[in-house]
Amino acid sequence: MKTDELKKMIKECHNIVFFGGAGVSTESGIPDFRSKDGLYNQKYDYPPEEILSHTFFMNNTLKFFKFYKDKLNTLKYEPNITHKVLTELEKSGKLKAIITQNIDGLHQKAGSKKVYELHGSTLRNYCMKCHKFYDATYVFNSKGIPKCSCGGTIKPDVVLYEEALDEETVSQAIHAINKCDMLIVAGTSLTVYPASGLIRYFNGKYLVLINKDKTDYDDMADLVIHDSLGKVMKNILE
Repeated sequence: MKTDELKKMIKECHNIVFFGGAGVSTESGIPDFRSKDGLYNQKYDYPPEEILSHTFFMNNTLKFFKFYKDKLNTLKYEPNITHKVLTELEKSGKLKAIITQNIDGLHQKAGSKKVYELHGSTLRNYCMKCHKFYDATYVFNSKGIPKCSCGGTIKPDVVLYEEALDEETVSQAIHAINKCDMLIVAGTSLTVYPASGLIRYFNGKYLVLINKDKTDYDDMADLVIHDSLGKVMKNILE
């Protein structure tokens, strides 16, 4: 059984890093982007890639927020078995960091402490004028364009298309991958750069890939599991 092999590897290692994509949160009910039912295959007045771009945000702010509030409101979702198992692994001292491409904040909601959010988070929002902080509830419950008390427009702290990733976050993620003895990559097709390029910084003992579909990196891995992430994580607990 591949899950038995995974458990054995986890037992052996003392510095594990988990790198996850949209597939980590789909079992909480959050749609991913690229699958047949994902956001990018739904019909809108504009392609989602265009709506979620910096240019669109600046030029069509009202339309941006209509889509954002409708499709990216993560407040109603709860952590699933994967988030919970990772929290337990962190508490045990084995898991040293989580690197996520997700913006839903579910890792923190489950209790994880060391989380590097490559694409930001819907839970953090700030005024573009005075930089005052606003939580997700304020933004998702606002009418039209969320405004600050100073009159400025509030922007979600998420990395939109055409925007650069936060250098400090990327640097910390690279450092964590570089010194870990086990890297578990899960729920991501590894097609989005620069996040996918982070794997090349790994030079530890075990590279594990868990994804329903094949990825271009399968041949590099010490263990590949094509299965539901929730099912795999449940087995780790047993």
